[in-house]
Amino acid sequence: MNVVQRPGLTAGRPGRRSEPAAVVTAVTQASAPTQTVPAASVSAGPVSAGPVSAGPVSAGCAHPSAPSELADTGIQLLAPDGTLVAEPRFEVLADHDLRLEFYRSMVLARRLDAEATALQRQGELVLWIPLRGQEAAQVGSAQAAGPRDFIFPSYREHAVAWHRGVPAAEVLRLLRGVSHDGWDVAAHNLANYTIVLASQTLHAIGYGMGVLLDGDVGTGDPARDTAVLVYLGDGAMSQGDANEAFVWAASFGAPVVFLCQNNQWAISTPSRRQSPVPLARRADGFGFPGLRVDGNDVLAMHAATSWALAHARGGGGPVLIEANTYRMAPHTTSDDATRYQPADEVAAWAARDPIERLRRLLATDVDAAWFDEIDDQAATAATELRRDCLALDPPEPSSMLGHVYAEETADERDQRTWFNAYRDSFL
Repeated sequence: MNVVQRPGLTAGRPGRRSEPAAVVTAVTQASAPTQTVPAASVSAGPVSAGPVSAGPVSAGCAHPSAPSELADTGIQLLAPDGTLVAEPRFEVLADHDLRLEFYRSMVLARRLDAEATALQRQGELVLWIPLRGQEAAQVGSAQAAGPRDFIFPSYREHAVAWHRGVPAAEVLRLLRGVSHDGWDVAAHNLANYTIVLASQTLHAIGYGMGVLLDGDVGTGDPARDTAVLVYLGDGAMSQGDANEAFVWAASFGAPVVFLCQNNQWAISTPSRRQSPVPLARRADGFGFPGLRVDGNDVLAMHAATSWALAHARGGGGPVLIEANTYRMAPHTTSDDATRYQPADEVAAWAARDPIERLRRLLATDVDAAWFDEIDDQAATAATELRRDCLALDPPEPSSMLGHVYAEETADERDQRTWFNAYRDSFL
């Protein structure tokens, strides 16, 4: 019996794809009809699908050069000054209403991020992982995912979670230390955070292979076809797990879109030290498309991720997207980024702020009062986040012994009895 119904896989069990470039070309021509992406830009030859290099990059570069990164932004549809950019491979998919929603989501994410940072500084969170500067990369890509698509975040994708409908305080649950996880995964098709670098890429491959085995790829039925979107950082690109995931995805044609948010710094290690070439070009060696996108351009992120997910759902296999962005805050609240981020580099990227550039576009036909209203809504949401965070009480201590086995064992009962007696001895 044919378990997997798609070209390039053997009947009854997954097999190696035959002629990956040919498969990619055929699917690219048939997918994403609203996009203007020529097949040649994502299939045969060195796959760049966007300007991937402004010139030679020294392999011995000690830290990223702001001018070269700024000159080589990748696919761009919205310039920093708020004007639309003509891009032959992609077109803007977001209408006016969706652009308003993008702005609202990004402002909300930034305000909630600032409130969570304050909560950590005040001792209410064990740790916080700021996202400031990466709002467009997260909101634009999250909007591209359909309700059936499954998303695997790393640990900084707060805007993805909030845009996906996760209650704001649920994102703080893990970092307040009251739970090992956060939200209901099944309710949002969004996995919980993964702290171990790149391990979520293997989880995504496993889910993607399940989708393949269920026959929910390349059927042409939008109510059935499914893709997987997995986020990772530039530091995770140097991990073995990520590269193993790339090999597996390419070998079996897994419907997985790898979205690398290259925020230029893996804690204090610059991206240029890890890779002498743009990270999107690593897809070349694995035989699937790689796109470099301006990660501070929410319109480009939405368009590129929409194409990539349609490509994966249609049976074209994996895609790597490098969102070229910048972390405008510490790696975590335990980090001092001023010790390694050059001030001129920070200033150069601040001029490309993702929220401000969309505001400039919208300001041509949106009243100033609307922007004030969004700011007020974000302030109210921050107040509610603080209230809900402080209401997250720690669990009963002996609950750590629960959910270990499907059924409670005698050893577990003995441990619970001992622990309760030990705890009560202090009362």
